[in-house]
Amino acid sequence: MRIAVCISGASGALYAKRLIEFLNGKVELFVVVSDEAKKIFKNETGVSIDNFLKDKDVKYYDNRDFYSPLASGSFIVDAGIVIPCSVKSLSAIANGFASNMIYRFADVCIKENRKLVLVVRETPLSAIHLENMLKLAHLGVTILPPIPAFYSKPQTIDDIVNFVVGKVLDLVGIDNSIYKRWQ
Repeated sequence: MRIAVCISGASGALYAKRLIEFLNGKVELFVVVSDEAKKIFKNETGVSIDNFLKDKDVKYYDNRDFYSPLASGSFIVDAGIVIPCSVKSLSAIANGFASNMIYRFADVCIKENRKLVLVVRETPLSAIHLENMLKLAHLGVTILPPIPAFYSKPQTIDDIVNFVVGKVLDLVGIDNSIYKRWQ
């Protein structure tokens, strides 16, 4: 299975970090990170994205690299995940503004009818945000705001992160047991 994980410039680097940790070695993994996301990742995790990825089995592409295979619809991936997805990225994707590799890759997923999950990280949501989400949902994109469930009685931040990441994995068809499911 081929999965692309795109990290945009919104708070929520822990979600992306945990997702990549889980997928590493289980799928063919591609990663694209925006410049802002690099700063946020370092701030929120204490490690640079380059250092985090250096011992991972991933193909890592610059967000400006339009020669990446992810830029082409003829390159098959099973799913794309933008985690976290800033509302700037949401807007660009919703309006076909493919000015970087994250937006272009999302555009390719949409035009090729491939699974695309956006973990939109913003609160509160404005009518503009909601309209962009609805527009994308009508096109088959899955919108997954990182809202944890509390029926599992999470004890740690990891429990909350694992719930959201587990839901993402479920949506792209990857078996997991990283969160406590409803019984």
